[in-house]
This record gives sequence, C-alpha cells and structure tokens, in this order.
Amino acid sequence: RCRLLCKPSALAQHLVRSLGRSVALRGGRWSWPRWPQLQMLQQLLQLPGPEPALARELLQLPDSGLVALDWLVGPWGTAAAGGGDPSPVLLLIPNAAGKVTGALLQLGLRALERGFVPVIFNRRGHNGCPLTTPRLQPFGDPGDLQEAVTYLRCRHPLAPLLAVSEGSGSGLLLAYLGESGSSSRLAAAACLSPVFSGRDWFEAGMPWLYEWPLLLHLKRGLSRYAGSLSEAVDVDRLLRSRSLRELEETLFCRTKSRPTSWDTYWERNEPLRDADEAAVPVLCLCSTDDPVRGPPARSLPTELFRSSPYFFLLLTPRGGHCGFPRHGPGRCWGHEVVLEYFKAMAEFLRAEERRKGPPRPR
Repeated sequence: RCRLLCKPSALAQHLVRSLGRSVALRGGRWSWPRWPQLQMLQQLLQLPGPEPALARELLQLPDSGLVALDWLVGPWGTAAAGGGDPSPVLLLIPNAAGKVTGALLQLGLRALERGFVPVIFNRRGHNGCPLTTPRLQPFGDPGDLQEAVTYLRCRHPLAPLLAVSEGSGSGLLLAYLGESGSSSRLAAAACLSPVFSGRDWFEAGMPWLYEWPLLLHLKRGLSRYAGSLSEAVDVDRLLRSRSLRELEETLFCRTKSRPTSWDTYWERNEPLRDADEAAVPVLCLCSTDDPVRGPPARSLPTELFRSSPYFFLLLTPRGGHCGFPRHGPGRCWGHEVVLEYFKAMAEFLRAEERRKGPPRPR
C-alpha cells in the first residue's frame, strides 16, 4: 500500500519497476499496526543479534576536532575490505542525538551480508568520540560530514559511495546534499523517517517516550565534557534543559563568544535550505503515522518531490518512526527497501553508461 511521489522521469520509471518487484513491498502483516508509539519504543530499545564487531577510526578535522568512523566488520570479527575493493561503501548516519540504535546496526549487518562496506559516522562528542574542541556540530552543518566523505573517497577511490540516515540525522544528510550539489561524491542516498523542517520539529516537540530518552542520552554524553564546554556555553543550564529545543538553543544560540538568535540559527541549519541544488537521487521512506515527524500535511514537503527529479518519497500508511516492522525478530522491511533502492540505482547508472558509451577523448 505504498505510494511513490516523485517527478516523472526515466529514473522514476526504473525505480517504480524495481520496487514493484521487491519482496519487501509485497505486503504482509505485523504486530501493533495501530500503535506507532510501541513500534518506536521497540526501535529505540531493541538490540541487534548477533552483536556486530566494530573497528573505530578517528578522523582529525582542520580545526583539530575529531569525528569517529565505526566500520562494521561483522559479528565474526572479519576484517573490513581494503582501500581498492570495488564493493560499495555505505555511510550510516545516526539520529541527531548520536544514538546508534539497534535498527541502524541491523541495517549495517544486512548491508554487510549483501557485499556492502558499512561504516557509521559519529559526530563530535557522540557515541564515545572524544571532544577535543569546545564545539559541537549544529543540526544542519555539513562541514564535518564533508570531511568524512572526502576521506572515504580517498580510502575507497574505486567504490561507489552511498549514504543512509535515520530519523533526525537526515537533517545533516539533506543539508550536505543541498550544499555540495553535484560535488557531493555520493552515488545515491536514502533517508529513513527523515525530519525535513528542523525548526518546526524542535518547536512542536515530540512524544515524551522518544524525547526524554534522547535528551538523557545527550546529557549523559555532554556531562563527560563539562569542563571543556564551560568555555563556550553555560553547562549548568545545559544539563538542566527539559526539552531538546532548550538544549539545542543553549548549545548553539546562547554561546559565550558568539551568541545568535533562534531565527538566525535556523537560517543556517534548515535541512532543505539548498534543496534545489541537490544533484544526487534521494529516497525518503516515510509513514503517515510517524509520531515523531508530525502530521503529513504539515511535515512533508510534497511540492519538493513533485518538482525535483532527485527526490523520491515512498509513503506508507503504517510504520511509525524508523520502525517498519514485519514478522520475525529484528526484521524491518524498510531496510530491505533501502538496499533494493541502492541496487536499482546501480542498475540504472550502468544502463546509462552503456547507452551513452565511453566518453570521447579530448
């Protein structure tokens, strides 16, 4: 019962045919079809099985900050592929709180089984990444992600580079695609239950079942760096925050050196501020009963999908927020759709190369 909303094109026709053949979209029943809050709670609390093995790399940024890249090497401890391996590299972007959910790890394991090279991008100070500067990454600032993509392209120069984001982490991926345009170095991207309007999302608030665990997760991580952060922000006020909006405003607007207004902050950090410049196919998988993103009429930019040839909206009536459950433990049909989409993109690009032929020498 999914609907694909997009601008008519040859790529859209190919995607419709490919997803139409997908086993993941042929229906099926799941538990709790009308309880998206319980689906969301399961998505937040479930653990992957088996526990994956990770190999961490710390990438130093131009301002001496650090981001962490966690390579999934499988539950058996096998080594990651070498730099010249042509297998596609899949960059996994967690939500804006930096919480690596069990569902995201399951997606990485499914990708690993299918020959991808999955790697998780961890922002400054998130998920145990050391904070070496009194600066965190704003909601829609793609600067650090751009450095990570450049590094991945250097390490895997022959491999297609793909990216998939989860929930509010999609704000970072969408901002990167718009700001970098045709220079993004990505072959394709996908967003699971994305947040399209960051300001509206923070101001509207979310169900406490989702907001409070993420707020506590963020505070626990920030408290480790209270000493270094005290140079830039009011740490006491930060740790007393009672909502994600209050915490975001304290971190990035009420700074000691360069305070700014809430309006100005979102002028620079809205995910879709440069959406017209995006030049990479993006599949956004959304459900109409998503309790985190908000009502579809208010939170889905349907005009963008009708006008841009690069944005595709796969809309399903049920699925909750990053849930999309189906029968069986730890199963998410949304993961199968994303991997099928990447396969379809690769097929389309190969067909286009054969049709156009080799480039003429200058």
